[in-house]
Amino acid sequence: MMETELKFTQEQGEWLEDNLSSFRELMAYYRCAMMEMETKFNVLNEELSLEYDRNPIETVKVRLKNFRSIMDKLQRRELPLSIKSIEQNIFDIAGIRVICSFPEDIYMLAESVLRQDDVVLVEKKDYIAHPKPNGYRSLHLILEIPIFLHKEKRMMKVEVQLRTIAMDWWASLEHKIRYKKGLPEHEKIFAELKECAEISMELDYRMDAIRKKIEQTAGVEFMV
Repeated sequence: MMETELKFTQEQGEWLEDNLSSFRELMAYYRCAMMEMETKFNVLNEELSLEYDRNPIETVKVRLKNFRSIMDKLQRRELPLSIKSIEQNIFDIAGIRVICSFPEDIYMLAESVLRQDDVVLVEKKDYIAHPKPNGYRSLHLILEIPIFLHKEKRMMKVEVQLRTIAMDWWASLEHKIRYKKGLPEHEKIFAELKECAEISMELDYRMDAIRKKIEQTAGVEFMV
């Protein structure tokens, strides 16, 4: 197995050497798509903060998948090693993570983005309504958006993850713990992590209930 992995790594290096210019160009397109998507969310956040006197978005994070991660994903799926294969088969190279205040903000922002006439929904996975077995929650969207270059328009895919602060906090810590070397009593620890996910979900909805109570009793206008 080790020989196969070393051989594939060598193949990756040789392929990158032969296709470096084309690969860099493709990554530049994905960076442009990330910037476009990030701008869309920043504009929505600014507009909604003026209307409702609060920001639905806490932070926006961007991530571009690195070469090794892309190559490993192609290998796992037994896909061809080519620029065309990368663009046609891997949809999460450009990633945007939008951290929201409340669960309702997630769906409101998703609907707002999807109403824009230059955004195409490719895939949607709702891990909030249907959490993963380990307790992970997030709304995942694969979107296709145009980027306008010097001589052409290109449609590029971007993965958008929308989470609350509690969802993001849990996912970050769970990832660090799960992949720690020498982790003892796996089943017990994973059960505790899932329980923590359920507690964080309860916290999200309790905080949202408080928001609604203030809105109803104090006449304070909140965005839903």
